[in-house]
Amino acid sequence: MLQNNLAGLYLQTGDIDKAITCFLNALQIRNREFFPEEWAKTQHNLGSAYFERILANQAENFEQVMICFQNALQVRTRASFPIRHTETLFIMGLAYKVKREFYNAHNTFFSAIDTVESVRGEIISDDTVKQKLAEEWNTLYQYMVEVCLELEYFDRAIEYVERSKTRNLVELILTRDRHTIFPAEVVAQLDRLRDEIASGQYELQNATAEDPTALAQHLQQLRQQRNELQARYLPIGSGFQFEQFRSTLSDRTAIVEFYITTDKLLVFIITKQTQQPIVLSPDLIDLNKLANWANSYLKAYSYKKSHWQHRLTTRLRLLAKILHIDEIVQQIPTECDKLILIPHRYLHLLPLHALPLAGDSSLFDRFPRGVSYTPSCQLLQLAQTRQRPEFTHLFAVQNPTGDLSYTDIEVETIQSYFNSSNLLKQKIATKEAIDQTFLTTVHCAHFSCHGYFNGSEPRKSALILANAELNSAPTQPDTENYLSLENGGVLDLNKCLTLDSVFTLNLEQCRLVTLSACETGLIDFRNTSDEYIGLPSGFLYAGASSVVSSLWTVNDLSTAFLMIRFYQNLQKGLTVGLALNQAQLWLRDITKAELKAWITATSLPLDPTMRQNLNKRLYQLQDDHKPFQYPFHWAAFCAIGQ
Repeated sequence: MLQNNLAGLYLQTGDIDKAITCFLNALQIRNREFFPEEWAKTQHNLGSAYFERILANQAENFEQVMICFQNALQVRTRASFPIRHTETLFIMGLAYKVKREFYNAHNTFFSAIDTVESVRGEIISDDTVKQKLAEEWNTLYQYMVEVCLELEYFDRAIEYVERSKTRNLVELILTRDRHTIFPAEVVAQLDRLRDEIASGQYELQNATAEDPTALAQHLQQLRQQRNELQARYLPIGSGFQFEQFRSTLSDRTAIVEFYITTDKLLVFIITKQTQQPIVLSPDLIDLNKLANWANSYLKAYSYKKSHWQHRLTTRLRLLAKILHIDEIVQQIPTECDKLILIPHRYLHLLPLHALPLAGDSSLFDRFPRGVSYTPSCQLLQLAQTRQRPEFTHLFAVQNPTGDLSYTDIEVETIQSYFNSSNLLKQKIATKEAIDQTFLTTVHCAHFSCHGYFNGSEPRKSALILANAELNSAPTQPDTENYLSLENGGVLDLNKCLTLDSVFTLNLEQCRLVTLSACETGLIDFRNTSDEYIGLPSGFLYAGASSVVSSLWTVNDLSTAFLMIRFYQNLQKGLTVGLALNQAQLWLRDITKAELKAWITATSLPLDPTMRQNLNKRLYQLQDDHKPFQYPFHWAAFCAIGQ
């Protein structure tokens, strides 16, 4: 034990040779026969130390590295020590990768990932533990993706990209929607397998199994049966298959999926025209430049909003250059006129749809059938299983805090486009009122209110409802139920629609949820597993096919106009993504004179005071001036889902 501790200290100071000597001494003292676990740990650490010496460009026998790891695996078996087994496989695979023995690296990483996903399958109903496991082993998937690209296994690369992200949300939705995804007899089989696995897992965890080894093997077989049964109808999760997904795409749809590794931004283009995904050169995009741009963008947004707003157009031009968006678009077949973007990590926070193209063109011009988003290919598959033909019944929350004048115009105008509606207006729009509302028959849910994104605890992100803000702070600090605001106020989270409470809603017939509020599209971008934790994920889980949400603090006047035009477009039969894009282009390009004519033609319910205030805003502008031409006004909202 002393030798191992000394070795650890030497490794911390960078003295690898002395660390190796200590590990070798430890092996002399603690042999395998009497101290198998400690011996295996020392073999693992010794192999890692030899590997560190190779990385330091010092001469070393690579075979000796592998011998140490193979010795460790004799004790660290998958059955006895699955996590330790994975740790050793991970370093082995990395050693093969550095040695450029990519085939061996692929096979080793394959075994490691298979073990991790087996461990994941043993976790019952604890999404936090699953997320922690995914974050812990995310680098393993990244290295596997890089190895697949070296071997030109492009389809496998995208499969491992998909297996590394949004797994919890995919599994939750799959479980919730199983009755509409699978035939009744398959649902019965899946439920039987689920119950049998849960029962066996309970026996193992409580040490009541007669033969734990045999039961563990049986449970593994049951999980394999379950996965194979699901994959026959909808191959997602560990069973995601690129070819089957590609075959479901329209000839006119292109998907661009971004994936951030430790030192690269990978770009995959998926279309029906190409058998394999198109993979752009990993060296095309400078990840350090992108990260620096994103840090500057987010810092300016957090601390200097006016500066951020005025420089947004310039920032987006620079982002387009860093991402080489023109080169990406040039790789997409010309017949594709619809684009679906799949961001990764902090890219979810950016208005990629607003990036300019060369020659004063835009993505909207290049893809006239719409630019939309999805968190992953798998979530797109799930969203597409939700057929929502009806769009006649509206549920809306309208200005619950009473301080958003133009939201009243927005909701009252939108209401006229539906056959029936249920509106919770101002003081009536409480959490209790929503809880008492029957939402299962709603086709569209529209929330026009204040929103709040909690970066440190995303599950406490919320839509702010009536009576939620307190006049004074509670006498006892209680961060679980109360939230302090930047303006000095305090929110009672029990009176808000938090992400946790959104997950309890049932929107099984809802085609669209519109979050016409601030920051409703922000997510936990620090989560390395890219679990997509934010308000949109809650509404997707609750049953919505599509969610429209915002990436920043929006202006209530321009948002009201955008939303009204968006719903006018929906009434024409346009898809959600295209209806939003066309509304954004309209808002960007409309002149003062055209806006005044549209207000009259639309018969907006403006009271005299509001009409006077609007005239004051527009008074000094020339008739041909475009009051909302800057991205701040039109680019905040994005369409996610189907």
